Amino acid sequence: MVRAIHLDIRRPGTRARLRGGEWCGEARRAPRLRPRAIAALRRFERRTPRHGEPLPLGTAQHRWVARRRHAPATLSSAAARRQRRRRHYCLRDAPAASRHPPMAQGLGNNTGDYARLAAALRDDHGLPGAVVARVSRPDWLRNAAGLVDADYWRGTLRPRPVLDWYLNRVDEAVAEARELCAPDGKISLIGHSAGGWLARVYMEEFEASDISLLLTLGTPHLPPPKGVPGVIDQTRGLLNYVEKNCAPAVYTPEMRYVCIAGRYIQGAPLLGNSAVASDEVLAVDTPSEAGEAVIISTNDKSTTSSVTWRARFVGQGYKQVCGRADVWGDGVVPEIAAHLGGALNISFDGVYHSPVGADDEQRPWYGSPAILKQWVHHLLS
Repeated sequence: MVRAIHLDIRRPGTRARLRGGEWCGEARRAPRLRPRAIAALRRFERRTPRHGEPLPLGTAQHRWVARRRHAPATLSSAAARRQRRRRHYCLRDAPAASRHPPMAQGLGNNTGDYARLAAALRDDHGLPGAVVARVSRPDWLRNAAGLVDADYWRGTLRPRPVLDWYLNRVDEAVAEARELCAPDGKISLIGHSAGGWLARVYMEEFEASDISLLLTLGTPHLPPPKGVPGVIDQTRGLLNYVEKNCAPAVYTPEMRYVCIAGRYIQGAPLLGNSAVASDEVLAVDTPSEAGEAVIISTNDKSTTSSVTWRARFVGQGYKQVCGRADVWGDGVVPEIAAHLGGALNISFDGVYHSPVGADDEQRPWYGSPAILKQWVHHLLS
C-alpha cells in the first residue's frame, strides 16, 4: 500500500521519505526558495505540530490552532474579516479588564464616518472589539416607514417596529464585539448623537446583561419641553418613550452611564440680543455619591461681545431640542440636553458635534485624537 510521503522542501534535491522513516529514492528537484519564503516555512513548522503531537494547553498557540481547526470551511467576507481579526488579537494577551466597545452611529451617519475613531481605539488604545454598526446613509430612508403610522402624527411614536432595522444592526455589532473578547469580558456601548438614546432602547429590548458601560457623545437624551411656542418634537414622541420606558441613568460599579457634551458654539435668539448668564454648568471627571459630577464655573467662552447670524441659526436648532436658543452646545445638540440625571456628565470646550465637517485642529469633534484621549480611560477602567 502506498503511504503518504513527506518532502523536506527546504533543501533542493532532497529524497522523499515515508512517514515511517523509510527512504524511497530521489524525489524531483524542488524549486529554489528565497530566504523570506524559507523563513515563513520554518515559522509555519514551529507553529503547526505534526500529526499526533500534543499542544501545550493554555498557550496562545493552542488557542490559535484550536480556533483554526474548528473554523467553518467556507466563510462570508464579513465572517472572514472577523475571524482574521480574532486570530490577530488572540495571539496577544489583552488585559483582562479591557472593554470591547461597539459603536452606534448618529442619524444620517454611516459606518465610514467612524472608521478613524474605531481604528484609534483598536490600534492606539488596545481595544480590539471596537466595531461600528454597519449602516449606510440610504439605510436611514427606512425611517420613512413611520410616516404611515398614526402615532407619528399624534406625536406618540414608538421605536419599534420603525427602528427595528437599526437595532438589529447594533445587535450585530455587539455580537461581533462579543466574539472578539474573552468569555467573561464586558461590553462598553458607545452611542453618538441619536445613537446614544437608541442604545438605551437596545439595552432595554435586547440581551444586554454583559453591557456595563454606556458612553454617549452629543446625544439629545431629553425630550423637548411641551407648550413652548415654535418648538416641534422632531422625534415625534420617541424621546418621550425613551424617558418613560428605558432604565434611568446610574453610575455604579455594576453599570455606568457617561454622557459627554460639547461646547462649540453658543446659540442666540432669532431676534433681539442673547441674555445668557456667564455661569454655565460644567463637569468634572470625579463622580459624586449621586453619580452626577457637576460644578458651577465661570467660563470665558460663555460671554460674547456680538451675536452673529450663525449663532442665531444654531440657536433655532437648539430651541427645537431643549426649548431655548441662548444656550451652549456642540452646534447641533445643546449641552443641557446631552446630560442625564444620575450619570457622570462631562463637557468639553470647543468640541463639534459630527465627524462630518470636523477638523482635528480647528474644529475637533468627540472622536478627534486630542478629545479621545480625554475620555477613552472610561473604556479602559
